[in-house]
Parts: sequence; C-alpha cells; structure tokens
Amino acid sequence: MTRRVPVVVASVCLASALTACGGGGAATDSAPTTLNASADLSKQSLTISIWDGYSPKDLPERVKAKLGFDTKVAIHDTNETIMAKLTAGGDSGIDVAFVSGQYAQALNAQGLLEPLHRELIPNLKNLYPEASQLAYDKGNVFSVPYTWGTTGLCYRSDLVKTPPTSWKDLLEPAKDLKKKITMMTTERWLALPALKLLGASVNTTDQATLDKAKELLLKVKPDLLAYDDTTFGDRLKSGEAAMVEAWDGWCPTSEKNIKFVVPKEGSDLWADTMVILKSSKNKEAAHAFINYILDPEVHGWVPANILYRIPNKAAMDKVDPKLLESYPTLAEPPSELLKGESLVDLGEASSAYTRLSTEVSAAQ
Repeated sequence: MTRRVPVVVASVCLASALTACGGGGAATDSAPTTLNASADLSKQSLTISIWDGYSPKDLPERVKAKLGFDTKVAIHDTNETIMAKLTAGGDSGIDVAFVSGQYAQALNAQGLLEPLHRELIPNLKNLYPEASQLAYDKGNVFSVPYTWGTTGLCYRSDLVKTPPTSWKDLLEPAKDLKKKITMMTTERWLALPALKLLGASVNTTDQATLDKAKELLLKVKPDLLAYDDTTFGDRLKSGEAAMVEAWDGWCPTSEKNIKFVVPKEGSDLWADTMVILKSSKNKEAAHAFINYILDPEVHGWVPANILYRIPNKAAMDKVDPKLLESYPTLAEPPSELLKGESLVDLGEASSAYTRLSTEVSAAQ
C-alpha cells in the first residue's frame, strides 16, 4: 500500500518563503467570490494537487461519473513542494490543494484561499463537531479537514520490558533499548518529544525552551538506532527497532506484539486539509469536489486503505469493525484526539525549528 510521507506535520519558514516569492506584504483581498449554485459543472474542469497514494487511483473517473467534469490529479511529495508552487505568484493552475493545517493557515494569511461557500458543501454536516475546533482554522472558514491524527510511541511489547508511558522513555532510554529506538527528523516532530517532556507547547517560540529541547535531543542522539520518518514500522516488524516515535496511522498495530501509546505528557494534533485557491476559475466545481469527498462512501476509503483517522463521523461509523480491532487508534473518539495540541503556523518564528533540526542533525 502506497502512502505519502506525512510531512503532515512539518514546519518550514513559511513567512520567509512567502516573502521570497513576493508575498511578504499585506494579504491580498480574501473576500469570497460570488458563486453560482446552479452552474453547469460539465463546462468546468478541476486540477487538484495531493500526496501520492492519498486518494483512490481512479478518483478522476469516479468524479467524472458522479459530477460530470474532468479532474486532473497532480502529485506533490511534501507540503514544502506544493507551497513553493502556490506562492510563486500568478495562477498556479491548481484549483484544490491538499495541505497540512498550518500550511493552509499560512496560505490564507496571504489571501491565497477562497473562503468556503458552505451552502455548496452540504456534506459538511457529516463532520464531527470537533472538526470545527482546530486551532489553525476554527469554524472551517477556509479549509476542510481530510485526515487527522496524533504522534506517540510505537513499540514491540515483546522487546520492551516495561511498556512506555512517557516521552522520557524515548529520550532517556533504558540500557537494553539503546540503539533500538528511532526518532523523526521532520522539524516539528523532532522537537515534539523534548518539548512535551519539558511541559512546553509544541508551538513554542521561546528560544530558551528550544535550547533546553536541543540539549535533550543531543543527549539521546548517541543512543538512537536512526532518525527515521518513513520505515520505522518495518524496523519494528523485523525487530531491528524496539520502540519508535511514530504517527498513529503508521504504527502497524495489526502485527502481533506491536502497540501504540500517547505519552502521559501529551502530544500533537495534526490535520491534513482541502483548500480552494482564490485563483481558481472553477470554484463551483471545486466546492462540488470537496462535497463529493465528504460523502461517507467516498471518504471512508481513507481509513480502509491508508489507516488514518478522518474527521467524518458518517464515514467512520461505517468502518469495518475488524479493522478497528486491528488498529484501535482508529476507534478512538475525537474527544481523545483533541486532547492533543493543534499544530499552527509560526511564521518567521518557525526558523528556530529549522535551526534546531539542522544543529541536532549536524552534531557528532
């Protein structure tokens, strides 16, 4: 099964990137366009940009059959890739983009997104009420969440003597776990375990706190098997690793002896979203597309195929109970997920995370 690398939850210096693209000044007019609810969608077409493996391969054919317009799927590998395209100036040619929440927030701040016309997306009613409480876009003004999840410890219960309960179990590993653990290098997720252990926010911009987090990360570095954002599940399966920092959907809990836990200090709440570009000339079709995705039968493809939770209650209610047994995190209610701290765009302050990641990676 192909999944995209969830930089879902990465951070770049968005403000700097946007400034470099000529977007560092005041936001452009973001008032909603007047749309025609009766528009002939067959006269429109759509280009969406999404991560590889994050939707059905035959999505264009499905959309054509249901909605009557052509859809082209462009693939981006990371948030950074699509952000560069969307902020380069002019018409990117993209109508609907899938980006992580904090990136949607940054795009909206630059006036690049069309505010949602809720009357054209009646399937918004299928979302959990909690889906409108995400810090980067409270009320779903300019984005619709597609997937959401958290980060924790994924471990082999047969190789870990005492089940982990704290980020300290990762950052100050037991002697028998040294060289048997991995951490992620994606900037915000490299810092997350240390920040939470320190009792700090995952969105902190306090340099003294980040310096303390850096000390913890440097201290544990000699004890790591590797930094790994993509293959940690395979390392657990083979026994090469005994415990890893992981996104919930990528912890292979269907395997015997593999468990997932959110440490007692807490964790994050990440979300990937759908947004409509202000530059789109096919806004009615774009809204119809998002409404189509929110159909329970359509959106339900996500948990069944890439094992991520979705904020669509109507779709989650239809998930195969056997799948929920194999992947218990899928069965957790949104109230549990919202105990995590939402990642938000930090603007220019995100450079501190880039610097921390660079310094930790370069340290011998």
